Amino acid sequence: MDFKFTEEQEKFRKEVRDFLEAEIKAGTFQPSCDAWIQGYSPEFTKKVSKKGWIGLTWPKEYGGQGRSHIDRLILTEEMLRYGAPAACHWFADRQIGGGILRYGSEEQKRTILPKIMAGEAYVGLGLSEPEAGSDLASLRTKATESGDYYIIDGQKMWTSCGVFMNHIYMVARTDPNLATPKHRGISEFIFETSLPGITITPTIDITGSTAWAEVFFDGVKIPKTAMIGEKNRGFYQVVNQLDYERAGLERLMGNYPLFDAIIKFVKETKWGNNYISKDPLVRQKLAQLRTEFEIGRLLTYRVVMVMEEGKAPNVEAAMAKQYSTGFEQHLASLSMEILGEYGQLMAESKYAPILGMAPHSFLGSKGYSLQAGSTEVLRGVIATRGLGLPA
Repeated sequence: MDFKFTEEQEKFRKEVRDFLEAEIKAGTFQPSCDAWIQGYSPEFTKKVSKKGWIGLTWPKEYGGQGRSHIDRLILTEEMLRYGAPAACHWFADRQIGGGILRYGSEEQKRTILPKIMAGEAYVGLGLSEPEAGSDLASLRTKATESGDYYIIDGQKMWTSCGVFMNHIYMVARTDPNLATPKHRGISEFIFETSLPGITITPTIDITGSTAWAEVFFDGVKIPKTAMIGEKNRGFYQVVNQLDYERAGLERLMGNYPLFDAIIKFVKETKWGNNYISKDPLVRQKLAQLRTEFEIGRLLTYRVVMVMEEGKAPNVEAAMAKQYSTGFEQHLASLSMEILGEYGQLMAESKYAPILGMAPHSFLGSKGYSLQAGSTEVLRGVIATRGLGLPA
């Protein structure tokens, strides 16, 4: 079998690389870790939009390019390789647009999708709550019917893209009946964050990033047309959309700039009279890391091939995400080990090696096995749905 990309696909990869290298040279951005979720740059998102690279796989009838999931894989891979600041459009492009295409109304497809593709709708993810993190079905935020509107009351936390979003995708309980199973009675919504009653409070994580936020809803009045899909079926719709969130290469390559930098560092830096790369133990550990990376890459490619067949990559996405976050954590730990005490210096220090990426990655990596489904949840998916084991 020939596992190579086609000539056209390689041409597209070169086009993306040339674009990104030109933007770096122009000073638009500097490669950084976790830029897909923390790199806020409306300017960059607008440039990506002009290239037609937002909504790449979406149908042409709604303004998309109608291209393959493999093309989008190539685009994503290069964006992550170069640490491009794509946070403004990442979530909308990765899962919200697809959710609207699958479950949304025709009006939503005609109004929201063009805003996303134009780089104008920055959509945050309102899922987790103070007492409903991994257990999404336990959420308490309410959406109460009132004529042609819903009134939203409640709180979301760890809202991805929360600080710079102008739209929020969120789930709320629309069936107040306590006798209803908690997985039912939940609905999906998308609306602008400029509405009265919405308060956004930045959440500063251990790395100092403010890419997340707490969002409070106090009697927020939204039209019924803001609901995505079927009332009280939101949980089941979310489960499908999470497959695409978990399947993303960002779970493997979110810290690729560090991976690239640490390899260059050991080749160019000496311990005593020899370069660090000459140390057999360092060479062996980096070789092992490279092997782990390639395995994670193939697992992600497998997800994309399932998507190309028109299937939901449920088990495959769980496998890819569970494995890839382990790689990211290994990368962070090994980088700190190689850099020694200097590895503790953050980017603010002029003595920090490789722009302080190592401590940023190390501190952030502790949450990777929780975000988008904990390791335990994903192993449960693999066991029950993949291997057919009893719950």
